[in-house]
Formats: sequence, C-alpha cells, structure tokens
Amino acid sequence: MSQIVISADKKFSFNFREIWEYRELLWMLAYRDIKIRYSQTVLGVAWALIQPLTTLIIFTLVFGRVVRVDTGGFPYSLFALSGMALWGYFSTVMSQAGNSIITGQDMVKKVYFPRIIIPLSKSISAFVDFGITLLFLLGMLLYHRYSPSLNTVLAAGFILMTILSGLGLGIWLNALTIRYRDFQYVLPFAMQLGIYVSPVAYPTSLVPAEYQFFYYLNPMAGAIDGMRWALFGSPINEGVYISLASSVLVFVSGWIYFHRIEGEIADIV
Repeated sequence: MSQIVISADKKFSFNFREIWEYRELLWMLAYRDIKIRYSQTVLGVAWALIQPLTTLIIFTLVFGRVVRVDTGGFPYSLFALSGMALWGYFSTVMSQAGNSIITGQDMVKKVYFPRIIIPLSKSISAFVDFGITLLFLLGMLLYHRYSPSLNTVLAAGFILMTILSGLGLGIWLNALTIRYRDFQYVLPFAMQLGIYVSPVAYPTSLVPAEYQFFYYLNPMAGAIDGMRWALFGSPINEGVYISLASSVLVFVSGWIYFHRIEGEIADIV
C-alpha cells in the first residue's frame, strides 16, 4: 500500500492558488456559520441591527448628552455609528477567527485542506452583520442630509484596512491560541478594552499630541478616522498612514507565522 505524506512548504507564500482550489469549502464554512448564527432565532438577522442600535443609544446618552464629546459639529449619533460599524466587523472577525482552529479541530484532524481557510471563512460570514450595519449607517447619512462626495469612494479603502486588521490579528491569535490556550481567556478582555482605546465614541483629537503616534499604531484608529473623513468630512491627519502600515504589517506577519506552524496544527490541537 502506498503512503502519501503531506508536508508544509517551508518557503513562504500567500498560497492564493490553493485557497482558490478550496473555494467551495471556504464558502461552505462561511454559509454554515451564518446559518448556525441565525437558525431558530425569532428575530433572525434583525439581531445584527439590534446590537449596534442598542450600543448607539447608550453611547449617544453617555458621550453625546452627558459627557458632550466634541465631534466638530457633526451629529453624535452619526459620528458614533460610523466608528461602531467598522469596530463591529473588526471585533467579530478578530474574536471568531482567533478561536476558529480550536473550535474546528475535529475537521482539522480528519482531512487535509489549507488551514487558513477556517479563519478566512469567519471574515466572510461577518459581512452579513457588517452589511446590515452599513445600510443602517447609510440611512443615518440620508436622514441627516449628507450628500456623497468624491471622498466617499475612498471609504472602501478604510473598510479594506479594517478587514486586514481584523483578519491579521485573528490569524495571529489563532496561531498563538493553538500553542497557548491562555489566549482564549485574554481575547474577551481585549475586546472590551479595545473599543475604548479606539476612537469609536470619541475623536482622536482628544488624544494628546505626544501620544498620537502610539495611538495610531492601533490600526482601527486610522481606519475609523478615515471612514469619517470619507463619509462626512471629519478632520483627518497623517496618523492614518501609521495605521495603514500597522494593518498591513499585522496581516502579513500573521499570515507568515500561521504558515510556519500550519504543518503542526493537526498534531498540536
């Protein structure tokens, strides 16, 4: 009887060709996640709107009415929702992708496929909630009578930054969680802290100038700033380039590290 041994290639590549060959599995996993999330729920996909709406009401009452955060003359509800839309997608991808290999370990042990497919599927399934939130944001823009400008098309670039950041950190956490299960317990705390160290409820102008470089190392700082600038002309500064570099670095380095341990995953989990 012949024996086939599959070993991981030590030379780094993004392996897009192999991912394309397993695209049906990728879509199947994404569809399964969506189906599981909303199966046997009374409100169905309405939950994707209820969560950001509830958070928006709380933020508007606390930061808009009580603290009275200066948004530069923009309606606070619109200001906060533009940040929440990106943060919601980022946190969902990061948290779900970060535990995806552990939760899918039965499949990993049984059959070969590019392991990166699992966290990638989380970034696709999260687009359902993200899309609903973006439609809500569009409705708010129309309600406040903001007309699109040439800058509006650049919002896609800041959405891409969010995807790279969330997926990159998710891949990093995925790889680290496989070896060190403590990260499973660190992740929820990091998500709770992250929303306050990102400019979701307040503008980056409140951050002292001497700390802004370090603040923009958080890729979501530049992504949220850029999204607000693209949609309704909120101020933006060169710190967005620091966040852009940070998001690319996180994504590429996470992919490289995951590739290095991919051949050992089935044995470790």
